[in-house]
Amino acid sequence: MLLTLTGNAAMELAYKLDSYGKPAWIALTVLGFMAWWPLGLAILAFTIGSGRMGCGAKRGFSRWQEEGGDALRGAFGRWSRTMPSSGNRAFDEYRQETLRRLEEEQKDFRDFLERLRQAKDKSEFDQFMADRRGRPAEPAPDAPSGK
Repeated sequence: MLLTLTGNAAMELAYKLDSYGKPAWIALTVLGFMAWWPLGLAILAFTIGSGRMGCGAKRGFSRWQEEGGDALRGAFGRWSRTMPSSGNRAFDEYRQETLRRLEEEQKDFRDFLERLRQAKDKSEFDQFMADRRGRPAEPAPDAPSGK
């Protein structure tokens, strides 16, 4: 039996798993590998790329994660922009405007967090340099005489 999920069903599954937290995503990934390794790999890539595993705490990984998340949102954004109409044009316009505003706020918040990280890095570096300047100079090791 081949399981295929439509866009709405996939989003509902993601919301349901999000309500259970990381253990549910880990269990789904393990089951995916048990069923068919490419499926498990796809689930693993999705959970890491979407930030559901919390891997963004590592600074070296966070930029890649944000770029990958932007790519995923771009791919799924095309789907979300073509959502079926509710039948009420005013509501559809309101929904589109709200989604656009939320995406903009998310981007602004990410930029704010990046500025905070940069400021923290700078203050830590400045503290390191101040501590280093305040230390007495260590005597240079004597060069071997070679005799």
